[in-house]
Amino acid sequence: MFKNKFWLSLVMAVPVVLFSHMFATIVGYTPPDFPGAMWISPILGTIIFFYGGAPFLKGGMAELKTRQPGMMLLIAMAISVAFIASWVTTLGIGDFNLDFWWELALLVVIMLLGHWMEMRALGSAAGALDALAALLPDEADKVTDAGVETVSVSSLATGDVVLVRSGARVPADGEIVEGVAEFDEAMITGESRTVQRTIGEVVVAGTVATDNAVRVRVTAVGADTTLAGIQRLVAEAQASSSKAQALADRAAALLFYFALGAGILTFIAWILLGSPDDAIIRTVTVLVIACPHALGLAIPLVIAISTERAAKAGVLIKNRMALERMRTVDIVLFDKTGTLTEGRHAVTATVTSGAMADAQMLALAAAAESDSEHPVARAIVTAAMDTPEALAFGYRGSDFSSMTGRGVRATVDGSEVIVGGPNMLKELQVETPSDMSATVQEWVGRGASVLHVVRDGAVIGAVRLEDRVRDESRAAVKALQDRGVKVAMITGDARQVADAVGTELGIDEVFADVLPQDKDSKVAELQARGLKVAMVGDGVNDAPALARAEVGIAIGAGTDVAMESAGVVLAGNDPRSVLAMIDLSRASYRKMIQNLVWATGYNLIAVPLAAGVLAFAGFVLSPAAGAVLMSVSTIVVALNAQLLRRIDLSPERFTTT
Repeated sequence: MFKNKFWLSLVMAVPVVLFSHMFATIVGYTPPDFPGAMWISPILGTIIFFYGGAPFLKGGMAELKTRQPGMMLLIAMAISVAFIASWVTTLGIGDFNLDFWWELALLVVIMLLGHWMEMRALGSAAGALDALAALLPDEADKVTDAGVETVSVSSLATGDVVLVRSGARVPADGEIVEGVAEFDEAMITGESRTVQRTIGEVVVAGTVATDNAVRVRVTAVGADTTLAGIQRLVAEAQASSSKAQALADRAAALLFYFALGAGILTFIAWILLGSPDDAIIRTVTVLVIACPHALGLAIPLVIAISTERAAKAGVLIKNRMALERMRTVDIVLFDKTGTLTEGRHAVTATVTSGAMADAQMLALAAAAESDSEHPVARAIVTAAMDTPEALAFGYRGSDFSSMTGRGVRATVDGSEVIVGGPNMLKELQVETPSDMSATVQEWVGRGASVLHVVRDGAVIGAVRLEDRVRDESRAAVKALQDRGVKVAMITGDARQVADAVGTELGIDEVFADVLPQDKDSKVAELQARGLKVAMVGDGVNDAPALARAEVGIAIGAGTDVAMESAGVVLAGNDPRSVLAMIDLSRASYRKMIQNLVWATGYNLIAVPLAAGVLAFAGFVLSPAAGAVLMSVSTIVVALNAQLLRRIDLSPERFTTT
């Protein structure tokens, strides 16, 4: 709306300014003169007032009704006074020279431009809710006496049994009644490892069965599902965070009272001095120039340039309040998986028994896992491919078979090779060799996944798999702490897993074993301590917390829901970008304050002069001179905002040195 109104109003404003006698006098030219020329500015100016000024007039009325004056009421007052005064002058009523048509046109155009720029920087709360809804399938395979029937998800009822095929999403919360499958619950829990679910266990709407089909009895539909609960939390958190008033609105409110008070005092003073004509001229001039163009551009210009600079550094600013608040953050709360860590399994250590070389053991395990699509198998194969010594063996697996929940079996180099976890060892009735036992126990103690490799019935080694910490995370944590910002981590992982990552990174506070629905409450808990929180996450379960925090920052590789709920999105996975955001916030806030000082400082000088406080000394600021000063203020604000382009936001600046 602001975009369309801006362009049309700009086209109409050109002839309004060109045919304005006041503007022509200021610039020093003679406006075109032909029959009807005198009506061009009034007619087009009237259209601009009602068409381009409509958002400000409506907004001003709304602010008046709620008794909360702000930018809209300030603009509405200025353009309304200019409109009435200009028509009075045009119609020759009284002996006034208040031809403000050009000022009215420019004021509307510049304010429309400022609001258009501002709206481009704002995020949409509805996007998060739409993204959550998109996680649910539109249809479900309902099991009936006649077989399997495809129905709409909205038609499902509690007690229905649905078939969830391999690779399909669960349509509603329920309990497995037949089958066993590994479920990808990352979109709900944010955790990377798949979870095995079997008969009697609960599955959540939106999660994915990765390897097998299962039958699920529906236990909750519609508003009662876990996903719907998260949806409500996001909506509530966004509603609570949207109540804050923007910096420019606060300045506009103060300026409104200042202008109104100055106008009233001016009118009374000149009436008492016995000059009713001067009372009207001075009062109108005060009220018109009290709304400087610069104030309309002071904040939007900074936001627009900051948004552009951030985008080039891989940071998408969706909400202007996030930009303002980031400088005040006391603690940054990172989600562990996919944020501080890579969000996928990786082989972080190996151990062997006897004389077996680590590279050979890894090569045998990779050959056995080569036909598996399981994330753990992919991690082992990747590790072997990245190890030249393992690749040199050239092993190939055959006769592959998967043992659900236990491991895989294959023939490699003429031997039977089995790779699996504790359940596999129990089934094979073998134990960890004594020369590996201490190492394996240490791995288990820190919460790592441990897979044993068995060749021809004997354990030959084991691999440790963990969610690897990003190299950039160390630099991000240290740089934040060096700036006096605390760092916390939150995860659904077990305490020992969380503590291992927390210790490695030197994190100040660790929240472990946090259920998906409780992440939002942890943010509220930190806020209750008086801390201003920036939350960094990437999962659906992070969405309410992202919306609740003073600043929500989503990792770009995360879910659509997380990105829509956040005020800031990091296009990449580099947590050091949080530092860039803090630098940008502090720099942009300084520019906002400087611009507001210029914009309002002009008023503190121009308004008293326009009111005639120096009239006794023979000096009165004319309407034309006031308008020129207003334009100078706008130019200063625009040039000052451009200085933001010099700031360096590259994450590479932040290192562990």
